[in-house]
Amino acid sequence: DARTTQRWYLVVSMGRAAGHLALGIGKAAAATLTLIPEEFAGRTVTLDEVCDVVIGSILKRLARGVEHGVAVLAEGLLEAIGEKGLQTMVDSGQLGRYGRIERDPHGHLRLGEIEFGRMIKDRLTEQLRNLGVSITIIDKDLGYELRSADPIPFDAEYTRDLGYGAVKFLRSADATRYGAIVSLVGGRLQPLPFEEMINPRTGRMQARRVDVKGESFECARRYMIRLDPRDLDDPERLAALARTAHMTAEQFRQRFGYLVTTPIAAGPAM
Repeated sequence: DARTTQRWYLVVSMGRAAGHLALGIGKAAAATLTLIPEEFAGRTVTLDEVCDVVIGSILKRLARGVEHGVAVLAEGLLEAIGEKGLQTMVDSGQLGRYGRIERDPHGHLRLGEIEFGRMIKDRLTEQLRNLGVSITIIDKDLGYELRSADPIPFDAEYTRDLGYGAVKFLRSADATRYGAIVSLVGGRLQPLPFEEMINPRTGRMQARRVDVKGESFECARRYMIRLDPRDLDDPERLAALARTAHMTAEQFRQRFGYLVTTPIAAGPAM
């Protein structure tokens, strides 16, 4: 649809603590860009930085003569931005249009109370307009309806294996000593004790996050269209991007250069 209508789609997927779902959707659908919270782990990320990454992809596509694309964002990016970052929008009187800041009994932001996709879309539209770039952006939330999708053969086989393994574990002597999650490792069913997955500090299960140094993320990253150091180092590329953004080459470098200074932004060498 993006290709047919020459639009950009902004898809927000579930995934508060980890970006596995968003990354899987992006890889399977060959999305132009996928952004997950793990990319920004250990540092503060702002709403404007998230928008700049998407703008960089849009400008790079436009410089190549392509006016459409799909960006997949994990809703956990809201957690990465945090209440302090969202508070700046409250102070400026903007957040009210997109919901309100609330927390659940565990202290987590209620992500469903904030229209993250529309917030990003409006911010992108405004910033692109300031650059003299006219692009139609459609936001779409992929929520619980995603769980109602028909299973594929892999799903049927995998869940049958897990179900068999769960019953096998419950009938074993180990089930009387500890609870477990059944997993499939190297073709063998393996119960993983809950105790090994509980965070001793919080008493809750530890989230398994995307390894941004692993080959699965490396593969996903290499297929994305994002600004990278080569775009700023190559005079022809830089000139094309600057023309698209109605800037000089130096202005473009100053505006977007910070996006390509981290190893993840640069991407693995090939």
